[in-house]
Amino acid sequence: MRRTTPRISATLTRANCCPKERNPRTGAERHVARLAILYEHPEWFRPLFDALARAGIPFEQWRADSLAFGLDETDLPDLVFNRMSASATWRGHAHAQFAVRELLAVLEARRVAVVNGAPAYELEISKVRQMELFRRAGARVPRTGVANCPKQLMQAARGLAFPVMVKPNCGGAGAGVRRFDSPAQLEAAAGEAEFGCDNVALVQEHIPSRDGACYRIEILDGQVLYCLKVQRDGAGYNLCPADACASASKPVFTRCEPLPEAETIALNAARLGRIDLCGVEYIIDHRTGEPVFYDLNVLSNFVANAREVVGFDPHERLVEYLGRRLHALGRAL
Repeated sequence: MRRTTPRISATLTRANCCPKERNPRTGAERHVARLAILYEHPEWFRPLFDALARAGIPFEQWRADSLAFGLDETDLPDLVFNRMSASATWRGHAHAQFAVRELLAVLEARRVAVVNGAPAYELEISKVRQMELFRRAGARVPRTGVANCPKQLMQAARGLAFPVMVKPNCGGAGAGVRRFDSPAQLEAAAGEAEFGCDNVALVQEHIPSRDGACYRIEILDGQVLYCLKVQRDGAGYNLCPADACASASKPVFTRCEPLPEAETIALNAARLGRIDLCGVEYIIDHRTGEPVFYDLNVLSNFVANAREVVGFDPHERLVEYLGRRLHALGRAL
């Protein structure tokens, strides 16, 4: 069911590239829309691949860390599912970030349907843009400064209340996130800060959270799949819910109901950002009781042991969504 495609091409026409199937009852022919999965992490997507195979949906695998694509070929799939993560940088695949950006722009120009396409991906790889999106969606966000070199971190932190968090603009899985409790501490360690693949870092006021917990709302196709309460032990900032993200922080995930205002903001953010699938994270400021939004995961990893934690397998619903998209595209061909 899986086809690995070593070459990705793009073109203005899709003539003669669409397979057909015959209705066994009527004998009528119908185009079958083709699906490709664009991804980088070697482990995260096995549950998705298995769910697609169980559903009988063939797909091509496009490895983002080893791409080649032409601008003048004719053989493109009808639907591409972008599963590229900002955390690829920390696995030695920063080069994939930029190649994927160009590929998504080409696909958009060729009018290929993409799940989490170019606009969504620009948000995945930029926490600065995430903060602006949250503001547009009506959210409160931490006060934030931005710098592109260590010597400007103090300027970026000017006027912020300490403690502050310094994090790479293009990050993921909590990599490179550090807390500084005073201006003196930040100044002394500025040269050690992680700036990531785009050499941009954020300085954000630390928001004390109620019970030390954060909340993650998973959204698919404009609807909430589930919400998790994430309790961490303070050992790190990797709050990824997937098995493959296991880290020393050992966060505990339990299903919960999001605050109504937080749910509204999360759905607004997904809509405004043109995001089909995402995880939106917020904390509750223990001083005010308000939700404060701080992270958007366009590559959203579903929680491990989902049936135990949330009561169903979200991969099945994701595959149903992809099947609907493919069916609609097949009818339009």
